[in-house]
Amino acid sequence: MGDAVAVNLDWAAGTDGRLNFALAALDPVPLRRMLPALQSMDLEVLEEQAGTWTRSDGRICHVYHLLLQPGPDVAEAVARPQADTVDRIRETFQAMWAGRVESDGFNALLLRAALSWRQVTVLRSYSRYLRQLPLPYGQTRIQRVLLDNPAATRALLDLFEARFDRTEQPADSPHRIARITEAEQRVATEIDQVLHIDADRILRSYHNLINATVRTNAFAPDALTVWAPYLVHKLDAQSIDELPQPRPLSEIFVYSPQFEGLHLRFGLVARGGLRWSDRHDDYRTEVLGLVKAQAVKNAMIVPVGAKGVFVVKARPAAGESPRVQGLRSYRQFIAALLDVVDKTAPSDSDDRPRFGGVVCHDGPDPYLVVAADKGTATFSDSANAVALDRGYWMGDAFASGGSAGYDHKAMGITARGAWVSGDTHLAELGIDSAADEFTAVGVGDMSGDVFGNGMLLRPGLRLVAAFDHRHIFVDPQPDTVSARKERQRLFELPQSSWDDYDRSVISIGGGVWPRTAKTIVTTPEMRAALGIDDGEVRLTPTQLISHILRAPVDLLFNGGIGTYIKAADEQHSDIADKVNDPVRVDADAVRARVIVEGGNLGLSQRARIEYARRGGLVNTDAIDNAAGVDCSDHEVNIKILLDSAARSGLLSGNARNRLLADMTDEVAQLVLSNNQAHNRLLSDARSNAAQMVDVHARMTADLEARRGLHRSRENMPSQTEFADLAKGGRGLTAPQLATLMAHVKLDLKAELLSGEMFEDPYFVALLTRYFPPTLRRRLGEPLPEHPLRREIITTSIVNRVLATSGLTFAFRLSEETGATPADIVRAHAVVSEVFDLDTLWSDIYAADLPPALTNAMIIEGRRLLDRAARWFVLNRPQPLEIDAEITRFSNQLAMLRGQLGSMLRGQERDTVLAAHDDLVARGVPADIAARISESLYAFSLLDVIEVAHVHGEDPTALARIYFELSDRLGVDRLLLAVSSLPRGGRWHAQARLALREDLYRSLRDLTIDVTKHGIEGAQAACTIRDFEAYNRPRLDRAKRTLDEFLDAAEPDLAVLSVASAQLRRLHR
Repeated sequence: MGDAVAVNLDWAAGTDGRLNFALAALDPVPLRRMLPALQSMDLEVLEEQAGTWTRSDGRICHVYHLLLQPGPDVAEAVARPQADTVDRIRETFQAMWAGRVESDGFNALLLRAALSWRQVTVLRSYSRYLRQLPLPYGQTRIQRVLLDNPAATRALLDLFEARFDRTEQPADSPHRIARITEAEQRVATEIDQVLHIDADRILRSYHNLINATVRTNAFAPDALTVWAPYLVHKLDAQSIDELPQPRPLSEIFVYSPQFEGLHLRFGLVARGGLRWSDRHDDYRTEVLGLVKAQAVKNAMIVPVGAKGVFVVKARPAAGESPRVQGLRSYRQFIAALLDVVDKTAPSDSDDRPRFGGVVCHDGPDPYLVVAADKGTATFSDSANAVALDRGYWMGDAFASGGSAGYDHKAMGITARGAWVSGDTHLAELGIDSAADEFTAVGVGDMSGDVFGNGMLLRPGLRLVAAFDHRHIFVDPQPDTVSARKERQRLFELPQSSWDDYDRSVISIGGGVWPRTAKTIVTTPEMRAALGIDDGEVRLTPTQLISHILRAPVDLLFNGGIGTYIKAADEQHSDIADKVNDPVRVDADAVRARVIVEGGNLGLSQRARIEYARRGGLVNTDAIDNAAGVDCSDHEVNIKILLDSAARSGLLSGNARNRLLADMTDEVAQLVLSNNQAHNRLLSDARSNAAQMVDVHARMTADLEARRGLHRSRENMPSQTEFADLAKGGRGLTAPQLATLMAHVKLDLKAELLSGEMFEDPYFVALLTRYFPPTLRRRLGEPLPEHPLRREIITTSIVNRVLATSGLTFAFRLSEETGATPADIVRAHAVVSEVFDLDTLWSDIYAADLPPALTNAMIIEGRRLLDRAARWFVLNRPQPLEIDAEITRFSNQLAMLRGQLGSMLRGQERDTVLAAHDDLVARGVPADIAARISESLYAFSLLDVIEVAHVHGEDPTALARIYFELSDRLGVDRLLLAVSSLPRGGRWHAQARLALREDLYRSLRDLTIDVTKHGIEGAQAACTIRDFEAYNRPRLDRAKRTLDEFLDAAEPDLAVLSVASAQLRRLHR
């Protein structure tokens, strides 16, 4: 279509609006090439004459004369031509001939509404976006409405131009605002005159999209030229009426006759891959499903979720491969995205950005990061080249994984992260994946990154069967060593497949078959390994794959593309993966004990939940394969920091790339530690999910109300279903806990970013620890300023808080005290330091105990964290000065804690000793057992130290009196009874909390009374006896009530309330 032609038009003799059209070309041009372009403008060919003439240089030219008759849509407009009508027809035809304009019915607007081809392209671009929305109208109907309402169409274009032309004027200039106001009035008037409901809806959709557009390149100098043959619109997705939920923060839509693309972002700082799709009609639906998973996956990293997609519409040029054409479209897609984001780094300015050819109706938008995805795995260098050419501030940090970045396949990072989940699950089954042998089936082949690396990372893995889109592999009784060696060979063999597997290594009864085979004969060995009935001696490849998915093995490892397991009550059509409908199985038929999702969307979420309800161990793909995302995020943020260092002269370009490579292992460890933290969190959350189900229900309701969490879309229980879980003594499954965890993280990040600067040195140190030690040593500390400093610190805080305090900590503390998220994370920081909890967590995990015992100790240790954090929120000035609070409490608490065992008396001492001895008997190291068994009594030391500060008393003497009183009055039994009360709903929890706080307060106040009454230097017991003698009547009354309580078999809330009141009355 790019061959040169010359075109001329003039009016034919007469007054019927006919046109003489002439085209000259060096090569013959068939009429069928000219007709679509002319007919798209509603110009019919009545006559054709063809001829030739010879140029002065001897070249023969072919000349075609056509007589054109205006069609019904444009006849009236042609009858009243404007001065530039002929020029507009000629320019539009030439643009179509050059491939810059599509030949469709929109071109009739050229004459019908007196538009230029560029204006028509704007309208066409919006119609292509509307096609991706659930608007029930096709392109033909949209064209018809615009043609039937030329005045409204023209008014819409006027509004678009009022918002975006004259690019030297800022968006908020008075002149522009006045033009927009006037244009809005005209649009409203014209649409109000439309009678048909379909037309009204379509025109209002256009109106809505134009107002939702905040940036466009339509008036940039290069737009719709050979240098930028596309239109790009950045849209405020939240304000698009026809957009289904969930709506991202913004969408960037790119239109070109050659391709279309869409990029969805759920925040200003967002990240996700760009995929090359073949779903032309519903690529937004495709990418929306992926970006929802991406948003959950990105909960652990700095940016929120994003995802991009493009489709190639035109056929490859002669001699051009589809890959070359796709790469060209990809580069143009990247260029278009960069046209409508800021080129410079983030700054503190709130001014609207200004750059050539683009009017910005939104605030600063400097952060755009992309990654490889389906079809674009090798395109990162091309994306970075475009970014560098455009002067984008991120340089080659724009697209992770390029030649100067981290090679995920070489690192095996995604598979290594997936195995963190696999190791955690297998450990619960008593399998040490690093030392023991275990059976597995898989989806994928050894040439793939995730599957290939995954099948090599555990030496004891016995791969019984696997399949990809080409072959089926079965090895019923694999020799562990030789099979792994052969898998290693295939992994290193370029573009290998299962068909390259050495058949001599396969055990008896196994083999490799193409998926195109008509049938496959099953062997006894194959049937035994895969759990196939003896009567099924011949299977189709599809049937055999279904059996592999249902095989009775220890592990199912998904490293492929596709959704292979659904819930029993789901239809295949619900899954939106038609190609795998024949092989997909129901979750209740899966016999693997563990599922690891190295690939995306291997199971539907409902399938995961169903599988977990039956006792299977599974997380979600967002958890299992998050290491790749996390690695890319670290790469981007490290490159930003290194580029800053290079600009300041701390580093040269070559040294920068060497340093990146030197830090590969350290980056991997940082990433895998995050994966480990997530799996530990989910493991302990699952261990007490039934006990916490009411809290999880309230958290879900809160997120639904404040953050728009959609229960059915996220497969979270309704209020009624939560009540049924509680009634049945059940809790959320691991997949649901993973979803809840992601939303908790996203919510906490958003809350903290909305108002907290985190200038405290304690939090600033988290920024430093985010980066590898080698980088810190090379650049020195403090590190150079990072434009995403706040986001990195906030993400690190949120990850740390949840990893060490659990899923419900922040919610419960806010619910119980009304504390802000910032107050909560400060309290968490203080308590973690004062009680040296990080050392405790580290020691517990390093002890390598059975998972159930580890979880039990972690949860018990968190009771101290819960109570102490609540104490700091309620008893110390807010916001907490972290360093000051640590200084005030930590040294004295460490001193007192060292004497705690000798201070406890009676039943309290016996309780601690019994708990300690039980833990030691179960294999817990004595030091850890001591810290866990004493933890709740150590909490009381906060009251002791605070009283000592306020009243100028010796904390050691106070502590002895405190614990002597506690034993004499039976306070510990009261506290245990409070903890045994039914959890129930929120108000039951609040009542328990109030009782507990009342008991601690009464004991603290009574300690002050006794201390004031006592004689300096006297023993605690003597001081208390003196106090008792002086206050005998009050003590006798209280003692009778407390004795009655102690005789009660199961004291309820009323009994405990009375006992607490009696204790409170002892204080004057």
